Amino acid sequence: MSDQIPVRNITPPAATGNASVDLYASQEKIYTRAFTGLFRNLRVSGGAFLFLLYFGTAWLSWNDRQAVWWDLPERKFYIFGATFWPQDFALLSWLLIICAFGLFFITVFAGRVWCGYTCPQSVWTWVFMWCEKVTEGDRNQRMKLDKQPMSGEKFARKAAKHSLWILIGLVTGLTFVGYFSPIRDLIPSLLSGEADGWAYFWVGFFTLATYGNAGWLREQVCIYMCPYARFQSVMFDKDTLIVSYDPRRGESRGPRKKTADYKADGLGDCIDCTMCVQVCPTGIDIRDGLQIECIGCAACIDACDSIMEKMNYPKGLISYTTEHNLSGQKTHLLRPRLIGYAIALVAMMGLFAWAVGHRSLVELDILKDRVLFRENEQGFIENVYTLKLMNKAQRDLTFRVSVEGLDGLVYGGKSELKVAEGEVLSVPVELSIPPEKLPSSANEILFKVQAVEDPSIHSDTDSRFIGPSVR
Repeated sequence: MSDQIPVRNITPPAATGNASVDLYASQEKIYTRAFTGLFRNLRVSGGAFLFLLYFGTAWLSWNDRQAVWWDLPERKFYIFGATFWPQDFALLSWLLIICAFGLFFITVFAGRVWCGYTCPQSVWTWVFMWCEKVTEGDRNQRMKLDKQPMSGEKFARKAAKHSLWILIGLVTGLTFVGYFSPIRDLIPSLLSGEADGWAYFWVGFFTLATYGNAGWLREQVCIYMCPYARFQSVMFDKDTLIVSYDPRRGESRGPRKKTADYKADGLGDCIDCTMCVQVCPTGIDIRDGLQIECIGCAACIDACDSIMEKMNYPKGLISYTTEHNLSGQKTHLLRPRLIGYAIALVAMMGLFAWAVGHRSLVELDILKDRVLFRENEQGFIENVYTLKLMNKAQRDLTFRVSVEGLDGLVYGGKSELKVAEGEVLSVPVELSIPPEKLPSSANEILFKVQAVEDPSIHSDTDSRFIGPSVR
């Protein structure tokens, strides 16, 4: 027997040598069987935590406002005690890059576990499948129900299922929109008909998107729409943990009695019960080898282990393992690519934390007047500027303004500016200097602002002082 893991060819074969191959396969409804096991318990616990995080965070308050709130009209993004502005967009890009490298690291180490345990598509799909089980029964009952003609009972069960799906979709859509429009005000305004039309549109859109993706499309999203399914195999190597069937132990397959000496009959541990297929959310047979449809959820491991336990066989016929392990070779946990991703990930996370912790809470922009210079009543050369001061802190602050760079420079304007939380204040400022003290026609100067209440909040911005030509 070959030591290589078989890879399933999902391209439909042609009927004859001259026949064309249709690369489109119509969707076949998948009826999943209920099961229990270690990995199911881990997935339920992880899904419950993600649900609590998603639905609960929207209701948290911080300083008399919603703790996490993306205030698009005001272009402010509140995350607990921090306020982010469009000028902080680089931090978001940095965070997305960190998430990408984290996904690369996890994929190299343990395959597609993100899809199986924490991907929203998978988490919501499992919840929708639970709704099916509650309203229509387990796998065999649902298959039997779908074959029956429409009746009062069938209509009631189908209506109950779709009602639960729509309710979950509605709560999901409301929560999502609630991160952009404070949820405590959003729900009453929607119920009273006073909400903006866009609020109704987006709640409806995400309700239908959740209902369609988790209720109808399901595995089609994972197989055909998700790009991760296409490039994840490039990141696998022979030391990557993947859900795999051990053909050396399982073959040859065949049914047998629990007390039979199956090895004397030339059989392996696989009793060919197809339980691994019946619990798979994407409908594949893991015994066919590594497949693009596999999301690494380990449902087949739980199902197979339960059968092995009933047969008094050792567990692990299907398990998280590596290609090297299946072929009898040593698995190398630490390898250059994995170490490289880990180093890059830790370094980027450290730099990101430093950037967030040291980002300036005040932003100063200097706009020079279009008139290059003028002479005032005292005979001084004068330049006019507009100071735009943005207070990013979550409290009102008073900023002291100063200018450096030229000896004898006279500052004309308010030296202390009170700026409210989140306010962008624009004030005109005049700078003047005796003409004999100008070293050149274009001189570098530095505007500095510092918060009176907290000297650590400060900002500096360069500008130029323009004067007549100096001979």
